[in-house]
Amino acid sequence: MTDSLIALFSLAWLLWVALIAIELILERRSPTATLAWLLALVFMPYFGYLVYLLFGPRRLRRRRLRYGRARERLVQSTRNLRPDQVIPPHFPDAGLERQLALLLGRIDQGVPMTASGVTLLNTGDACFESIEAAIKAATHHIHLEYYLWTPDRIGTRLRDQLVAKARAGVQVRLLLDAIGSDRINSRFLQPLHDAGAQLGWFNPISLHQLRLRYVNFRTHRKIVVCDGQVGFTGSVNINDMHSDTHSGADAWSDIHLRIEGEPVHRLQFIFLEDWYFATEQLPFEPEFFPQFPEAIGPWLQVVESGPDNDRRATAKLYFTAIASAQRQILLATPYFVPSEALMTALITAALRGVEVRVLVPRQSDSRLASAAARSYYDELVEAGVSIHEYGPSMLHTKLLVVDERIAAVGSANFDNRSMRLNFEVMAVLYDADLAAQLACGFATDLHQARHYVKPTRRATLRQRLGESTARLLSPLL
Repeated sequence: MTDSLIALFSLAWLLWVALIAIELILERRSPTATLAWLLALVFMPYFGYLVYLLFGPRRLRRRRLRYGRARERLVQSTRNLRPDQVIPPHFPDAGLERQLALLLGRIDQGVPMTASGVTLLNTGDACFESIEAAIKAATHHIHLEYYLWTPDRIGTRLRDQLVAKARAGVQVRLLLDAIGSDRINSRFLQPLHDAGAQLGWFNPISLHQLRLRYVNFRTHRKIVVCDGQVGFTGSVNINDMHSDTHSGADAWSDIHLRIEGEPVHRLQFIFLEDWYFATEQLPFEPEFFPQFPEAIGPWLQVVESGPDNDRRATAKLYFTAIASAQRQILLATPYFVPSEALMTALITAALRGVEVRVLVPRQSDSRLASAAARSYYDELVEAGVSIHEYGPSMLHTKLLVVDERIAAVGSANFDNRSMRLNFEVMAVLYDADLAAQLACGFATDLHQARHYVKPTRRATLRQRLGESTARLLSPLL
C-alpha cells in the first residue's frame, strides 16, 4: 500500500471520528459517557466502529421512535380507563412522601394508589410458589415479561403450568428479552406454541448467539399480571439459582413483591407497552383493567424507566430519596457503579449525619462490575458510609429503604446500565410497616456479610490499575 493511500485512509478515518464526535457531543450525554465512547472509537478503531454501528446513539434513536409509537398507541387505547393524574386527597400532604410522589408524577410515572394487598416474597421459592398459585387461579389472561428465563427445572415447571392454562382457554402472553433469555430455544417453546400461547422477543438482534452480555435496549423487567388483578414485580428471575430447593446454600438472595388492586393497572400498562413494541400487536380487552373498590391498603407507586426517553425516572427516584433522607438509608444492589450525582448524594447524606449502609455482593457474577464497585468504597467509607459485602452466595436484591418510611423494590441496579440503558421497573412503597419489614430483612442479610474496612496498606499497582480501568468503563457497564 502506497504512502499516499495510507494517508488517504488515515484522513478518512479522522474525518469519520470527528463527525461521530460532533454527533455524540450534540447528544448531550454525560461527559464521562461521551468521553468513553470517543476513547473507544479512537483507541479501538475497528471494534469501536462495530460497537457504535450496532449499539450506538443512531440505532438507539430508531428504537426510541418505535417505542414511542407503541406508548402513544396504548395511551390512546386506555385513556378512558386510567385514573386522573392528581395525587389522591388521602395521601400524606407533607414530607418526603409527597415530594417524591409529586416528582414521579410530574415525570409521567402516574400517582400513588392504594393496593388492596402487598406481600413481601423474601426467597426465590416463596416467589415461585406465589406466582404459580396466581397462575393456577387465573381465568382470563396471564401476562409475563422477563429478562432472564432459563430452561432448567424452575423454568420448565413454570412453562408447563402456562401450557396447561393455555390449553384451558386462558390467554397466555410471554415476553422474553432476546439477550437475557438466549438459552431458550424453539424446542423449549414448542409446547407453548402448540397450546396457543403467544410469545414475543424483546429487541432481538442477529448476533444473539454470541451471548453478548452487554447490549443496549434490553428489558430488564420482571413482570407477571394475572387477570389484571394480581401482579408481581421485583428482581427474581425464572432460574434455578434463585431456589433454595434446587441450589441449596448457593441460592441467590433476592426479593419480590405480590401486589393486588389498583397498582396492578400500571404493571399491566407497562407490559402491554413492551408487548406492542416487540410484536406490533396491541391486544385490548376490558378484563385487562378491571375496576377495584376503594382500598385501604398501603400506598404504592410503580415507576418505569428506559432509554426510550430522557426522564431518567429511576435515577431521579434514587437521587431524591437519598438526598432527602433524615435518619437512615439502606441500599442493597448486586451491581454498585454509581453516577457522580448518586455518589455525591450518598456522601453528603453520610456527612450530614444520616446512617448510610450499602449492601453489595462479596463477588458478583461480573468481575468487571465488582472491580468498578470496589474503586468507590474507600471514598465512601471516609465520608462515613458503611459498606457490607454479602457472601459467599450471590446478592441479587435491589432495595432502597429510607427512614423506615419509604422503600423501593424492583429490577433496577445502582449502575449506569439500569439508570440509562435498560428498561426497568420499581415499586415505591409509601408504608412504614412494609418499610420496617424490609429494613428488618436487610439487617438479617447483614449477618451474612462482612463489614468492609479501608485497607491500611496501599493496594498493589495491578489491583489499583484494574479497579481504575473498570471505573473508567463504568459509564458503559
